[in-house]
Amino acid sequence: MKVIVVGAGVLGAGVARALAVAGAEVLLLDQRGPGTGTTSTTFAWTNANRKLDPAYHRLNVAGMTEHAELARQLPGAPSYFPSGAVHWSNAASAPWLTGNVNRLLALGYPVRRIERAEATRITGALRIPADAVSFAHFPGEGYVLPDRLLANLLADAERHGATVSIGEVVTIDDGPGGVSVTLAGGEVHTADRIVLATGRWSERLAANAGIDLPMLTGVERGAPTVGLLGYVRAPGIDLRCVVHSPTLNLRPAADGQTVVQALDLNAAVDPADPPAPDGPLARTLAERLSALLPEPAPAPEIDLRVGLRSLPADGHTIAGFGSPRVYCLVTHSGVTLGPLLGRLAATELVTDRGQHLLDPFRPTRFAGRRRADFEADQHATRLGEQ
Repeated sequence: MKVIVVGAGVLGAGVARALAVAGAEVLLLDQRGPGTGTTSTTFAWTNANRKLDPAYHRLNVAGMTEHAELARQLPGAPSYFPSGAVHWSNAASAPWLTGNVNRLLALGYPVRRIERAEATRITGALRIPADAVSFAHFPGEGYVLPDRLLANLLADAERHGATVSIGEVVTIDDGPGGVSVTLAGGEVHTADRIVLATGRWSERLAANAGIDLPMLTGVERGAPTVGLLGYVRAPGIDLRCVVHSPTLNLRPAADGQTVVQALDLNAAVDPADPPAPDGPLARTLAERLSALLPEPAPAPEIDLRVGLRSLPADGHTIAGFGSPRVYCLVTHSGVTLGPLLGRLAATELVTDRGQHLLDPFRPTRFAGRRRADFEADQHATRLGEQ
C-alpha cells in the first residue's frame, strides 16, 4: 500500500512513522518543511486535565500512555518527560482548582492535594507566592520537547523506508480513477490512500476533495486560534516539572531553558502585528516570571513566539475518512495525541479495521450541521485546554 501523508508536524510525522513501521510505502510532504506549523509553537504539556467530554478525556488519557510506550521504542535523544505537573491557586482561583481536582478524582485520574512545602520540593527552584492557598500534584502528566520528538519520529520513519519531501499540495483528487495530490509546481503524486494532517490548513485542502472539515480559521486579535509563548533564554531555572499558577504556566525546555505561557495575554496578541521583544506583553511576562524566581535573580531574557492553533470547529479531534481514500487527521491536542493518533490511524489505513477510541471523532459528525452550532461554544483557551 502506498500512502501520501500531507503535513509534517508531530501528527503527520507520527502517522507516517507508524505506517512505515507497518510496511506501507510512505511519502510525507510538507509545504515548508517539517515542524514549521503549529508544532513549533506548542506548550507541549501532555495531559487530560481539562478535557470535559468523556470520550475526549479517554482519548487524551490513552495519548499519555502512548507516549510512555513510544519512548521505549523510539531511537534518539529522549523527547518525552513524565515529570508530573503542579498547579497552585490563589483565593480567587481556589474554587476552580478544588472543583477540577474533585472532578478528576471521580474519573480515576491521578491527582493528589499537596501542601506548600511539597509543591516547593517537586517544582524545583521556584518562589511560590505568599498568596498561593491550595496545591495539586498530577503525577501522570509531563511534557515533550517538540523539536526533538519530531526529529526522532522522522528519522525512524525514514529508517523504515518513508520518504520526506518539501512540496506544497494545492489539489487533492479522490475520483473514480484513484487518489492523487498535485503540487504547486504541477507535479502529481498518486497513491492508494492520502492522509491529510495539515493542521490549520486542513479545511481549505479538504474542500479540494469535496470534504467539509469545519475549522476555526480566524487569525485576528483575540481569536481562539492565537496563542503566545515565551522562550526564556536567561536566567537558567531549576524547573523540575510543568507548573501552572494563576499568572504564569511554565515547562522545562532543552538546555536548561524554560517555556512560559500566560493565557490571559492571548487576547491582546495580533499575529499581523507581533508583540515587540521590549513591548508591554514582553514586560508583563518578564515581571510575572521574576516574581516566581528566587532572589536575587537577573532580569529575564525572553524570546516571544506567536502561534496559531489547529482547532476543529467543535474543539475535538477529527480522525477518519472524509472520502473513500482521503483520511483526515486534525486535533487541538497535537502533542498529547500525536503518537496515539498516528498508530490508530495507521492501523485503520493498513488493516481497514476501525479503532473504537476514534469512533466519536469521525469527520462525518459534521454532516448536516451548521457551523454556527459549534462555533458558538468556542471561547478563549483556558487552563488544561491548550
